Amino acid sequence: MSLLARPAVAALAARTMQRLSVVMSRRSSGAGSTASWLARLPEYTCATRELTIPTSFGPARAVLYVPSDDGGAPPPVHVNFHGGGYVMPQIELDDALCRCLAVEAGVAVLNVDYVVAPQHPFPAAPRQAFEVVRWAAEHGGEQGWDGGRLGVGGQSAGGGLAAAVARQALEEGGPSLALQVLHYPPLDLATPARDKRAAIAKPLLRPWMADVFDNSYIPDPKLRTDRLASPANPADTADLTGIAPAFVVTAEYDLLKPEGVAYADRLRTAGALVGHHDVAGADHGYDTNDEDKAREVYPLIAEHVRRALVGGKAS
Repeated sequence: MSLLARPAVAALAARTMQRLSVVMSRRSSGAGSTASWLARLPEYTCATRELTIPTSFGPARAVLYVPSDDGGAPPPVHVNFHGGGYVMPQIELDDALCRCLAVEAGVAVLNVDYVVAPQHPFPAAPRQAFEVVRWAAEHGGEQGWDGGRLGVGGQSAGGGLAAAVARQALEEGGPSLALQVLHYPPLDLATPARDKRAAIAKPLLRPWMADVFDNSYIPDPKLRTDRLASPANPADTADLTGIAPAFVVTAEYDLLKPEGVAYADRLRTAGALVGHHDVAGADHGYDTNDEDKAREVYPLIAEHVRRALVGGKAS
């Protein structure tokens, strides 16, 4: 057994990774700096402003991306959750995606800096994420968006949180979600990464990374079958009829692809799958280092967001 399978060791490794991330983000330029992430896909530009959202887990910082004002009704709102294994607080990673969604879909995008592990272990993040989405539904009038036209999405761990938000909305009778976007999400934390198989010999996600992330996020393995962590695991057999429509994006070489496919099939059975797109020749997190592929997939996501929240035709 790896030392990283011990929660205390995994937590120490996670905190070290967080500190290194802060150092990298403060660099004035170069890969890994905040400036480098904010410079991606410069063709998408829009106004932004910061918000602080009250939750029972403490205030959540968020960045609002504002679409062009056409003088009409307030735009719909799409709440986005970033990736990072439920451990890395890297809200800026999704800046380019959020700008693309605001511009191409014509929606306000709320990019959320949610609580991370090991400081806040499961279920803090999915519960806070749900509170943020419920707040977005209830406070649109004062913030300049239409909370009655609401979507949720995320990449990697953020996709897992989006799925958890949709599940809680189903169970708690709202808020009503027009769409959930699940972009290469982890949806089965109950199955050890060492038992998962990717289509290539050396995928981006390695077992040691999963040991750090999973043991920091959910130290007790018995909790990893919870439906807010592992909706693609066979242990979750609940009827999902009525859950928010979903657009699922997987990557061909990703270690997490099989669970994304399995959940897409489950959503299809529930009548909730509006599309599943597999990115050919791509691994987990492909869009952070392949801008050409990002330029192909981001507008596709924006099409589905626009169709669900604004209206129109998606391919």
